[in-house]
Amino acid sequence: MRVALIQLAYGDDEPVERRRERAADLVRAQAGHDLVVLPELWAPGGFSYRDWPQRAEPLDGPTLQCMAEAARDAGVVLHAGSIIERARPGEDPGPEGRGLWNTSLLLGPDGELLTSYRKVHRFGFGAGEPRLLEAGEAVVVTDVPQPVSGGPPVRLGLATCYDLRFPEMFRALLDAGARVLVVPAAWPAARVAHWTLLGRARALEDQLFVVACNTAGTHAGHPMGGRSQVVGPSGEVLAEAGDDEQVLSVDLDVEGLDDVRAAFPVLNDRRL
Repeated sequence: MRVALIQLAYGDDEPVERRRERAADLVRAQAGHDLVVLPELWAPGGFSYRDWPQRAEPLDGPTLQCMAEAARDAGVVLHAGSIIERARPGEDPGPEGRGLWNTSLLLGPDGELLTSYRKVHRFGFGAGEPRLLEAGEAVVVTDVPQPVSGGPPVRLGLATCYDLRFPEMFRALLDAGARVLVVPAAWPAARVAHWTLLGRARALEDQLFVVACNTAGTHAGHPMGGRSQVVGPSGEVLAEAGDDEQVLSVDLDVEGLDDVRAAFPVLNDRRL
């Protein structure tokens, strides 16, 4: 499976519509990959909490429409990062009544929405996401095609940023059959060492591929960490980005995953 990670950099001075156009152009440039991944909340701004209510959009809003066209043009499966999703009229606004979620979008090479994932773990310690957004409630896995490599469908597990700190969620994704975990993020530079360490830990302990796409640039006063990475099932870093905008391209031997697990069958010894 050939994967591209677009470590998008942006600042507060870039209009959202311009950022969508630029991200779409970067996606189109990755034709020839099976899967392309964008960071978390790249359109509304990962730390731009004050702007989220006015930048929120329905699931099928302008970000999805723009990214669907780019996925079709490139012929790729596209993890389009996440949006601030606003509940449609008449839709359940969630148990706290806010009607807003941090929602990831996964699109097929025909531009159709394959699935979405509402972030389960909200970052902010009572402020930020917990104050503004509803928490997701579902573990999401889905099978995606390999439109370029032509291999069998690959089962992806979806997580977002702060979810990395909760290993029990990744065990649940493993138990649901995930073989590749896709983790978009807006992880700040101040804790970027945690980002790289946790990505390697989740891959190693669950013997999975972790495709972790972070943000670069500075917005809402927060320098972002970059250091997007792809980690193999033995904890080896297959590719890692620097601090600035960058595209990583890497081939994953997903069909060889069973051989890795057979050679070191640690998962067979789970007791709890």
